[in-house]
Amino acid sequence: MTVDTLLLPLQSGAADAIGGLVGLLFALAVLVAVVGGTWMTFSKAGEPGWAAIVPIYNVYVMLKIGGNEWWWLLLLFVPIVNFFVLLKMYIDLAKSFGCGILFGIGLWLLPVVFFPVLGFGDYEYRGPDGRGPGAV
Repeated sequence: MTVDTLLLPLQSGAADAIGGLVGLLFALAVLVAVVGGTWMTFSKAGEPGWAAIVPIYNVYVMLKIGGNEWWWLLLLFVPIVNFFVLLKMYIDLAKSFGCGILFGIGLWLLPVVFFPVLGFGDYEYRGPDGRGPGAV
């Protein structure tokens, strides 16, 4: 075996480089949209927007916005249970902005789409119970 045959699989052309760059730019655009949507969602709820980029703390803030207790965060470390905790967290988050269960399921399954819609849309924070300020 020569050195040329060993290096052959590692070589790529200009098209591969362009494809990789396009993929990277697309991933960065999606990341900016999700972080921006989450940032705006937190800001609408009166929480600091920078919390959207801090791991674990952002989940705590989402639990707080949805009216859940802090110890729900600990349940996220329990296998299988964490799926249901996340689902409830997103449904409660959606209800806090006057949205229904289906919107919460959308936040759970497609955060790439639903967080920018929630953050940049005309949704207003209504409190943990979703009834709005001054509701009895």
